[in-house]
Amino acid sequence: MPAKAVIRRPVLIGSGAIIIAIALWAILAPDRAGEIIGALLVWISETFGWYFVLTAAVVITFVLYLAFSKMGERKLGPDHAKPQFNLFTWASMLFAAGIGIDLLFFAVAEPVSQYMNPPTGDGATVEAARQAIVWTFFHYGPVGWAMYALMGGAFAYFAYRRNLPLNIRSLLVPIFGNKVNGPLGHGVDIMAVLGTIFGISVTLGIGVVQLSYGMHVLFGTPDNLAMQIALIVLSVLMATISTVTGVEKGIRRLSELNVLLAIALLLWILITGETRTLFEGLVMNVGDFVARFPHMIMETFAWDRPDEWMQGWTIFFWAWWVAWAPFVGLFLARISRGRSLRQFIFGVMVIPFAFIAIFISILGNSALAVVLGGDTEFGQTVITVPEQGFFTLMQQYPAAPLVVGLALLTGLLFYVTSADSGALVLANLSSKIEDPKQDADKRLRVFWAVATGLLTLGMLLVGGVTTLQQATVIIGLPVSILLYLVMVSLFRALKDESVHQEGYTATMPLRFGHTEISWRKRLQQATTFPDEADTAKYVDGVVEPALEDVCKELAGTGVDCAVERTDTAIDGIASWLLRVRFANQQDFVYQVYPVAQEIPTFATGKNMDMSTYYRLEVFTVSGSHGYNVYGYSFDRLIADVLGHFESLLEYLRISDGRTDAAVAEEATRVTDWKDDFHDPTPQQQP
Repeated sequence: MPAKAVIRRPVLIGSGAIIIAIALWAILAPDRAGEIIGALLVWISETFGWYFVLTAAVVITFVLYLAFSKMGERKLGPDHAKPQFNLFTWASMLFAAGIGIDLLFFAVAEPVSQYMNPPTGDGATVEAARQAIVWTFFHYGPVGWAMYALMGGAFAYFAYRRNLPLNIRSLLVPIFGNKVNGPLGHGVDIMAVLGTIFGISVTLGIGVVQLSYGMHVLFGTPDNLAMQIALIVLSVLMATISTVTGVEKGIRRLSELNVLLAIALLLWILITGETRTLFEGLVMNVGDFVARFPHMIMETFAWDRPDEWMQGWTIFFWAWWVAWAPFVGLFLARISRGRSLRQFIFGVMVIPFAFIAIFISILGNSALAVVLGGDTEFGQTVITVPEQGFFTLMQQYPAAPLVVGLALLTGLLFYVTSADSGALVLANLSSKIEDPKQDADKRLRVFWAVATGLLTLGMLLVGGVTTLQQATVIIGLPVSILLYLVMVSLFRALKDESVHQEGYTATMPLRFGHTEISWRKRLQQATTFPDEADTAKYVDGVVEPALEDVCKELAGTGVDCAVERTDTAIDGIASWLLRVRFANQQDFVYQVYPVAQEIPTFATGKNMDMSTYYRLEVFTVSGSHGYNVYGYSFDRLIADVLGHFESLLEYLRISDGRTDAAVAEEATRVTDWKDDFHDPTPQQQP
């Protein structure tokens, strides 16, 4: 049984106390809180605006480098791991976790705002209309998803390939080592929790004001603070129900459903609207974005200085993406085990943005068409009360009540998927989870769902969505430092693994040494398909004693090792594992594990009557090596163990300049005894 998730009390108490204190401060002294938050925003934007722009460029360059390099071939998990979810389900959860109801908000509000008040040049022109969609693409595009890919890829790599707990601190082990288990690690986790909860609160705050207006349009309910509080309570209840059912049930099904509803909504707008114009606009928008993106990525407007525009748009979005990155990254890692780093990066950066681009282009161009058609009142409403823009636009189409109802349901599901996945991730961030396939305690998820609702309410009382945006920029500044640390740490870890592979390759000629077998024996092994009884007999008669003898010999030289027996899903066949522990290094693991296979069609003799045979595959920390050791002699199996062990010693010798006496002595000891270490007793032969 895997160990249960354990609450990290310093992280929970520290982050929980800060969040509750901020929420109560905002509720009890909203005016003073608004003044301080506004002043901090201005100072950070004017002082560090260039830094946010530079960070965005560095991150997207780094993740693309990883994807195109050989490092991109690394599996996010053991080499034999397969993806848990199919492509549609995975893509649905990528999209639903990384974007919430705010997409409905900004897909209408930003294009109209950029059209009326562009950062440079005159507003309300054809050129302003083209730039408006491109700026919206930019703020919702590859830059933010690159931040998600960085954090998600790092989480998945360290959790599923390095077998470290699924926590922020695990990402920094290559830099800080065991120090991450102390106050340093607690501080990093607390910062990640704060960034996450503020990022989620922005989405939920936007969702509250937008859904409140949608309810008013559809049902005539009052659009006021009381309704917004009721929606926050509803979101907490629904998020609690969804998140306690886990990723495979609640979050997965809601993600698939809201993507299907969003597609249905787009198709209705596309069919009943100006279909030709919308298709032409989509093609033009994508072309404009591709052409202008290289210039936009480093744009700081150094001479134009539209400070208010930068604060409200680019700096806010980059800080928001930064704050969300640990949250979404951890969730994406949770659903991406078994994919390669390259597939993960391209999937995260391309799949959701492809849908977003279509969504923004269709909704944004539809909104712009209304304004360009002479409805200036609609344009002013979107700018002054942006939460009304989306539902006001929906009223322009046939079957308006049905369309508004569908839009309201879509928004509600986006809202809940952000809340439930947020509660799940916050609970995981404040827990120690040894098994990455596990999640935190359900009671902790409920606590975070309630805490998120409380913080959202507090910020809405201070000044609505604007205050939430300002708070996100403030918290995004310290969290951004984490991105740089993760880039350094992940690069170092991937580079180390490449060096390890070089060590493994360098020792290949030693792997079988003096253990050659006759051609008849090799032929017999190639055409033998053992049943359960034969496999169990070999495991008990050869594998166990071979590993025990290696461990005994290593222990005699002062090496810390152990042989461990593990039950498997195959009754009667155990798995045996040799573990060698190194100080401040990952353990050496050599495991022989039974894998059931169907009898191939070319089997002959008694094997023809069997349906299943068993392979004994070698697993190390990087997963299955894909070859079968059944039938190896006692000496040959030990030679294989030593080959893997020597490759680790070679890696330790050449990685990070490690040529210390301890490693050299270790290698010498192994070399001294390995050539003479072959004394199989008759009962140990297969």
